[in-house]
Amino acid sequence: MQIACMENDLICVRAPGATHRLILLHGWGADAEDLIPLGQELIKGIPEKKIELLSIRAPNKHPDGFGRQWYGLFPPDWSAVPSAVIDLQIRIKALCSTSISLEKTVMLGFSQGGAMAIASGSDLPMAGLIGCSAYPHPDWNPPEQSPPVLLVHGRQDEVVPYDAARKLLISFSTKKSDTDLVVFEGGHEIPPELLLNIQLFLEKWFV
Repeated sequence: MQIACMENDLICVRAPGATHRLILLHGWGADAEDLIPLGQELIKGIPEKKIELLSIRAPNKHPDGFGRQWYGLFPPDWSAVPSAVIDLQIRIKALCSTSISLEKTVMLGFSQGGAMAIASGSDLPMAGLIGCSAYPHPDWNPPEQSPPVLLVHGRQDEVVPYDAARKLLISFSTKKSDTDLVVFEGGHEIPPELLLNIQLFLEKWFV
């Protein structure tokens, strides 16, 4: 596996002859490089599949002058969310118009990236969605049918409280969706011991 593409808006780790794709969406204040190590570890655990890794950079600069953001968050600029979601969907559709389709693509997001993954991917025909420390945008409701969803959340998360995961789970449970919630005794993080849990879902979805 090799990094073959580092553009302004994404990082791509290509796998020759890839048949599947894992898209990563970073959190508020991070950048596209942030989740690459996680993505590489996840892919390493599924050697029977050829998976392309793609990390998308949020379009807006973080107000502190470093890192990126999908929309303003402190204070939250909820009015910017609809256009941010539409713009991300356009980018995803363009990326998946090549040899690897949406149906062979899983999207994983952390924190603000998790919220964006859920909001933008729930009405796309993707193989699956993973929201780590994710939260629902205000007044958001999932479509009648969505891709399978895995939510991963720390019970002691002080940045995005655990209740956000419960709200997402309840919202999806009212629709025709296959949703799982994995809870761990930790904070705002993706602990290494949960990689196997996530890999099991990827193996199930990457058919």
